Amino acid sequence: MVNLNLAGNSFIPCRRFGRTEINMPILSLGGMRFQQSWKDLESKDISPENQKNLDQIIRLSIDKGLHHIETARHYGSSELQLGKVLNQQKDPNRLIQTKIPPSYDAKNFENELQMSFQKLKCEKIDLLSIHGLNLPEHLEQTIRPGGCLEVVRNWQARGKIGHVGFSTHASTDLIIEAIQTNQFDYVNLHWYFIYQNNSLALDVAKKFDLGVFIISPTDKGGHLYSPTASLIESCAPFHPIVFNDLFCLRDNRVHTISVGLSKVKELDLHLEAIDLLEEADQIVPEIEARLNNAAITSLGKEWLSSWSQGLPHWGNTPGKMNLPTLLWLHNLVEAWDMQEYAKTRYGLLGNGGHWFPGANADCLDKEISEESLKNVLVNSPWCNEIPDLLRNLRNKLGGEIQYRLSDT
Repeated sequence: MVNLNLAGNSFIPCRRFGRTEINMPILSLGGMRFQQSWKDLESKDISPENQKNLDQIIRLSIDKGLHHIETARHYGSSELQLGKVLNQQKDPNRLIQTKIPPSYDAKNFENELQMSFQKLKCEKIDLLSIHGLNLPEHLEQTIRPGGCLEVVRNWQARGKIGHVGFSTHASTDLIIEAIQTNQFDYVNLHWYFIYQNNSLALDVAKKFDLGVFIISPTDKGGHLYSPTASLIESCAPFHPIVFNDLFCLRDNRVHTISVGLSKVKELDLHLEAIDLLEEADQIVPEIEARLNNAAITSLGKEWLSSWSQGLPHWGNTPGKMNLPTLLWLHNLVEAWDMQEYAKTRYGLLGNGGHWFPGANADCLDKEISEESLKNVLVNSPWCNEIPDLLRNLRNKLGGEIQYRLSDT
């Protein structure tokens, strides 16, 4: 079980956030669901109703000890709205984190950084992330001489920035490469029950003593605010959000998880998980076993043990189909009926850029033949079955294009 401690009179327990030595609440307030717009707005365009809702969320975060508030330059009006409220509702333990995307031109990066300070109306950002370190060129833009990290170091020397980390949707190999540069103090990454691919990155982060922040375990972790009947049944008597929080927080490689609130009521289930944390080692394995048994019943042990073997990188697949992601979505649909979640992710393939790369299976039997697909599946034990699985997945999930929220 992970050692916890309480900071002051906080309700939320805290953990040492790696080499930063920050006493980090294990629940962090994510800032991408409460804002009014995904586009930058003028202050006069913020509605009183929306700002009042944010006031209530910040007040609750202070009361419950969610002292860490995480946002980003490109979360629309999030920084602006936070800047309007944070100085009105003081919190001596508050930790502000924002995120700036890398840029080939370090001046552009610095201009974005300056804008974040202006909108947040703060003198210091405690935690700054390079946002979306998803491709090798993003890492190069960040760490090269004269790059983004040099700008950050200059601001740190002036006392304007505390610690620097990176957020990422990259491959596990690139995440590990970034950690091993030893230039970062913490990492924001995806890891939760339905997506455990980054476990090796967690191991390396622990070795380098990085703080670990889990991104979007409730939304990207399966749209758990609206869970399927199958998930509800397997997780009973607990809500899937409670299970997923416990799954993440019982792991001593994890220091905090994002709680993206759009209204105060949504915190209740996360607080329930905190109350149960000391029992996590009894609760989680039992629910995991049920979920895994449901997957075995639907998909079979042989498939589950070998489906990912021999799959080519999406860049080497006809039509750039992202086969590992598509077959992962197939598993979610068949094992736990996660069709709506999978439909959103399926529609995003081909439209998500480097945040969600590769294409879906819509091109199969059109621009791309089954024969050409099988030619790149020669190392897969399921070469002959995969084309029909993709057709079935397309029939269930295809037909709707999705875009990242920041692009809508």
